[in-house]
Amino acid sequence: MEQLGNSASPADHGRHGSVVEALAQRICEGNYGEGDILTVPELMAELDVSQTVLREAVKVLTGKGLLATRQNHGTYVRPREEWNLLDSDVLRWKLAAGASSDFFADVLELRRSIEPAASALAAERRTDDDLEALGAALSAMSATEDDPVLLIRADASFHTAMLLASNNRFYAQMHRVIVPVIIRRGRDVYASGGSFEHPHAVHAAVAEAVRDRDVDGAYMAMLELLDKSAREHP
Repeated sequence: MEQLGNSASPADHGRHGSVVEALAQRICEGNYGEGDILTVPELMAELDVSQTVLREAVKVLTGKGLLATRQNHGTYVRPREEWNLLDSDVLRWKLAAGASSDFFADVLELRRSIEPAASALAAERRTDDDLEALGAALSAMSATEDDPVLLIRADASFHTAMLLASNNRFYAQMHRVIVPVIIRRGRDVYASGGSFEHPHAVHAAVAEAVRDRDVDGAYMAMLELLDKSAREHP
């Protein structure tokens, strides 16, 4: 194995991503608890990687808030509330490891503060291209009566299109947080076999208000959409 200070080989670069994923999975699943110290020699042996590869993986996870290094203490797992959940990788790892009802409740609060406001802006600023994207998502949604996979995909496309239609660069970026949760939550709901009302109508109401440039109507329609989903799938 390489020693500290040696340059990384092409093979090391190829293994870097898999080590990041392996460590992140262990952290998010709770195999390493808050404050636990990573033992470098043991991890190098377990993962069969060089010190260079492990060091680079730790650097990535440190940047995402999962790990921290303190002098004379070593590398340790940071508290969960300090993880960067707005990072798409961290969110993906968290969802894959399993998210609590409290987690989804927090996301709903985030969505209630963002998506109605984004819809109101969309009513002011939408372009013909924005309307076309919203219409395409609605058409896909209406054609997915018996296919939950396609329905989830259409739902994600609609909310992405709405955030983009706000023509606010920060709201537009929020699809990186909201869409993965929509997909995961949708899979959980349909896997449970519960009954629900097809969501096309409530989504169409939002799109109609945006098309009519009804700012207040778009805001309230999106708020009702989110609250209806929360009532049906608590």
